Amino acid sequence: MNMRKTYIAIRYCAAAVSALLLASCVKDELYDTPHPDRGVVSVSVDFPQGTEEDDYTVEVDGKPLDEGDTASDPLTPGEHTVLVYNTPEGFTVTDGIAYVERQEGTRALTDLINPLPQPLYSGTQTVHVQADDTVHLDLDVVRRTRDLRLELTVTEGAPERITTITGILSGVAGAYDLRNETLYGEAVSACSVFTRSGDKVTADLRLLGTMGDRQTLTLVLTFTDGLTQTVESDLTEVLADFNGDMEQTFTVTGSLRTPTEAGLGGCTITDWTHGGGGSGSAT
Repeated sequence: MNMRKTYIAIRYCAAAVSALLLASCVKDELYDTPHPDRGVVSVSVDFPQGTEEDDYTVEVDGKPLDEGDTASDPLTPGEHTVLVYNTPEGFTVTDGIAYVERQEGTRALTDLINPLPQPLYSGTQTVHVQADDTVHLDLDVVRRTRDLRLELTVTEGAPERITTITGILSGVAGAYDLRNETLYGEAVSACSVFTRSGDKVTADLRLLGTMGDRQTLTLVLTFTDGLTQTVESDLTEVLADFNGDMEQTFTVTGSLRTPTEAGLGGCTITDWTHGGGGSGSAT
C-alpha cells in the first residue's frame, strides 16, 4: 500500500514538472502600443501669443494630419519629417509653398502682392521613429515675415498740399518654401498707400523678404492742385539686411522734398537710412 502511494506521488510530481517546462518554452509577447511593428509621432506646437492656435497644419512626410489631430498614423521605423505651419489671412498654402495673395493692379503690374498679410510661422524637424514606440515632439515655430516701416519727413514744401502718396516696392518675395525653409519663386512687387500726420508720411508693409538684385521704391504723389509726380529710389543697399531678424520691425527713413509752389519744381527723396529694428509691429 505504501509503495502504491509513492508511485502516484511520483506521477503527479512528474506531470507538474512537465507542465512547468512546457510553460517555460512558450514566450508571452508584451507590447507597449497597439502597433508593435510601427511607431507614432505626437506633435506639440507652441505658437506665439496672438496667433490663432486652431489655424495651423501639421504634416508628416508631406501628408497633413486630420484637423484637430496631434498624432500621426502608425509609421514605419526610420527617419520622418514633421512640418508645422499656420495659414494666416493674406496667404494660401499649396504643396508646402506659402504664397502671398495677389493684389489687383494695372496690366503692367500683374505681380503685385498683398502688402500687409498676417504673420506667417512655420517649423520643421526630422525625427527617428522606432517600432512599438511614440515620439513626443515639441516643435518650435519661426516667424517667416518681417514688418517694414517706411517713414518720410517732408523737409521742403507744404505737407498739407499732399493728398495721396502711393508706393510700389519691387524686388520682394511672393512665396516661401515651408519644407526647405527658403524663399521661393521670382521677385514681385508690393503696393502700399502712405498716410500723413503733420510733416511725416508713413507706410507699413509685411514681407517674406527681399529677392533679386535690386529693390526699388516708386512713389506717386498727388497734390491738392491735381499735380501728380513720380519719384523713384533705389533701396537695395538700405534693405541689404532686411532678411535678418524677422522678429524686429525694419524701419527706413528719408527726407522728402516737394514743390514749394503749385506747378513749380519736382519731388526728390534723399538721406535714405535704415533706422534700426524697433519693437513695434504693423497691424
